[in-house]
Amino acid sequence: MSTKRNIKTKLLTVRNGYYGDTFGAMAVCDPINGMHGKFSNVLAEHIFAEAPATTSSEWKDEYINNFKQKLSENHQEIAAVIIEPMVQNTGGLRFYHSEYLQQVRKLCDEYDVLLILDEIATGFGRTGTLFAYEQAAIQPDVLVVGKALTGGYMTLAAVLTSAKVVKGIEADGQGVLMHGPTFMANPLACSVANASIDLLLESDWQANVKTIEKQLKKELALCSQLECVKEVRVKGAIGVVELYESIDTAWSQPLFTELGVWLRPFGKLVYLMPPFVINEEELRQLTSAVFEVLRKL
Repeated sequence: MSTKRNIKTKLLTVRNGYYGDTFGAMAVCDPINGMHGKFSNVLAEHIFAEAPATTSSEWKDEYINNFKQKLSENHQEIAAVIIEPMVQNTGGLRFYHSEYLQQVRKLCDEYDVLLILDEIATGFGRTGTLFAYEQAAIQPDVLVVGKALTGGYMTLAAVLTSAKVVKGIEADGQGVLMHGPTFMANPLACSVANASIDLLLESDWQANVKTIEKQLKKELALCSQLECVKEVRVKGAIGVVELYESIDTAWSQPLFTELGVWLRPFGKLVYLMPPFVINEEELRQLTSAVFEVLRKL
């Protein structure tokens, strides 16, 4: 007598996440404060846990409780967990504890659920390690990379998987996952990626990121004294000034331009993610512009 195989079709993720603007990606973006509300009736429904506590709070074991509960209650239908490691980007540029990511990995192992990490924004050194997940001393089952993969010069993304996932893909006898765009892995984009990765690894990028981080912490700290500023936070080559209220970009953009810089505030956030080759003077022009414009608020 044959038994019906349980097919898992759900993903578990956390609030405040952002993964892209295609239908599959939109379905795991935050359904409340995200930007895809118009598509809610046609997107697949997945499971959302509370957002991780930020690093502004000391780690407490209770911070993983909601995620653990969601996974425990729904693991029979959850195929994978997807999360942005260490930094939630478009969902608020929130930095969270490495312990949280370690606990997520343990729980995925416990319930035989795959762990997908989205390093589109954090990959290739942005947070101080080559990949952000290294700071939690874990390994993902699936790793998604892009943007910095080519240094931003051409569009290219890649999905890396463990041997376990590869065997699963091969299990149907076809040996490949029959899904992909027409120009997938086109030679020009791949050549650009190879050149960009070589340039990164041949440079002293770790020292550059540490230098950028130090300068961002020092110079953006001045913004903390402004009444409009809720918090200043820095991680690697990411500098964030969070405001109490959303900034009016129609007002701020001309001011930034007059100071010779182009920044794109996002909601309540004014942020910097400079290239690793930026020098001290160039970075100071950016941080000074942030302070001067916010001072006028």
